[in-house]
Amino acid sequence: MEQVVLGKTGLKVNKNGFGALPIQRISKEDAVQLLRKAFQNGINYFDTARAYSDSEEKIGAALHDVRDQIIISTKTAAQTAEEFWKDLGTSLQMLQTDYIDLYQFHNPAFCPKPGDGSGLYEAMLEAKEQGKIRHIGITNHRMAVAKEAVESGLYETLQFPYSYLASDEEKDLAELCRQTDTGFIAMKGLAGGLIHNSACAYAFMCQPENAHVEPIWGIQKEWELDEFLSYQEKAPELTKELADEIRKDQEQLAGDFCRGCGYCMPCPVGIEINNCARMSLMLRRAPQEGWLSEEWQEKMKKIEDCLHCGNCMKKCPYGLNTPELLRKNYEDYQTFLK
Repeated sequence: MEQVVLGKTGLKVNKNGFGALPIQRISKEDAVQLLRKAFQNGINYFDTARAYSDSEEKIGAALHDVRDQIIISTKTAAQTAEEFWKDLGTSLQMLQTDYIDLYQFHNPAFCPKPGDGSGLYEAMLEAKEQGKIRHIGITNHRMAVAKEAVESGLYETLQFPYSYLASDEEKDLAELCRQTDTGFIAMKGLAGGLIHNSACAYAFMCQPENAHVEPIWGIQKEWELDEFLSYQEKAPELTKELADEIRKDQEQLAGDFCRGCGYCMPCPVGIEINNCARMSLMLRRAPQEGWLSEEWQEKMKKIEDCLHCGNCMKKCPYGLNTPELLRKNYEDYQTFLK
């Protein structure tokens, strides 16, 4: 069973990190069963966030009795020190624990630092002194903020989107983390659902240059968990067949495309941007029937109501021209309905 050391934290985690965002979509009973199965099969790292509705509560219910055998990371999107302490208190209560192994700032628009006036980093330090958190991390989708955080030396870990669709700049960021002994936690290892073959994704993460990378897989269904557990017994090799599939995906998904992160939302007219702006890709990479349903036709039709207010563009961490992406995807979508 392959392990990864999260940089200077010294925390040793299973190469299969459990991304607990999706369990907010299933019942508490099903979530508890899924989390227990993950733990019983060697997964020891669980990543959640205060923003993931009841995800923390479900982890607490499932794993509080094995707390000393697992590593938990969670996140706060607090903008002030007051909000920070409120989030931390709630997280501790929901997780049924008196400490959090890794506490992360959740995708801030800037890199919190001592003396910046926000009081956020100072609150992190105080929480660590009180023993309520053990290590300090940050998550982000913005390259500039992520790089600044790593170079600052203030953060023990960085969580950032990373898959075999990563750009050269993103690969350089992962290498910078290795050089600075910053734990690198890879979210969106399946590129928000655009990568369908998990064996390809896992084989990429196991390449020598990614030995320090800890992927967290978003898991919602038992068959998804079983798939990743099977790789613990025998990790998929990067065969010619898998390498060819990776190259095909890289060619198809080169350039600007919506990653589905959702930070552009909510839309003032209710457009489900994180799916509508990448509908063309989804239609070509997944069974079409579901995306062509009456429900999705109505959702795509909302693009006609776009105000071109620019809010989505301002909030996009990747600098995409979101209204233009929506327009192109809507035009393409209509060709599938004819």
